[in-house]
Amino acid sequence: MFEIIPSIWVINGKCVRVRQGDFATEELISDNPLGVAQEFEDCGIERLHLVDLDGARRGSPKNYHVLHTIAAYTSLKVDFTGGVATDGDVIKVFEHGAHTLTASTIAVRSPEKFAQWLISYGREKINMAADTDPADNLVKIRGWQKEADVDLFEHIEHFYERGLRYLKCSDTTREGVMEGPNFKLYKEIIERFPNLSLVASGGVRDIDDFRKLRDLGLFGVVFGKAFYDGRINAEEIKDFVASCKSMS
Repeated sequence: MFEIIPSIWVINGKCVRVRQGDFATEELISDNPLGVAQEFEDCGIERLHLVDLDGARRGSPKNYHVLHTIAAYTSLKVDFTGGVATDGDVIKVFEHGAHTLTASTIAVRSPEKFAQWLISYGREKINMAADTDPADNLVKIRGWQKEADVDLFEHIEHFYERGLRYLKCSDTTREGVMEGPNFKLYKEIIERFPNLSLVASGGVRDIDDFRKLRDLGLFGVVFGKAFYDGRINAEEIKDFVASCKSMS
């Protein structure tokens, strides 16, 4: 079933948003991330993407308390990301209630370790994020603050051959700017790696973008700004989730 996955970005325990990964554009959405998560749960959403921006910047998770609270007081399957770099981080993330975790920087800086995580914790639990600017197709890391000298498709292929199943990919130029997802990029990834469960992120404008991504054959889509700006409302989400369930 195609999944729509809302994102909650957290700085200092508060729900925020930033434009194209630029922390200088930080804007407060809510000082109650749990309340925001419960809104999504009430829409029939089953999975939540929780981004620890403090963790992404400093290279180790910080907002475990937010993860724990959302996991304890909702039925959402929380996918956690942000600074996970060690086995100890992985264990703590799962201990605090994450259903899955998504890692990016570690897959670039220590590919052997990330490949071992896929084996040790299982590919149903460990997801990879590979975010890029299509101008050069180089992977961005550390909350998009740094660019690695790693080609997106070579990076995906390396882990695809080692059992990777879930990939989140974002065109960083479209994050938070409401220009629509990069359908061309996602189509190419699916064609080259047909057994991947691909989750798109960035640029979603409306429910119609959900439909287009679903029809391309993606596993899901991460969204945020379109909802927070009121371009997608709760009733539309409820109807879309119900339609996806009826199709499965």
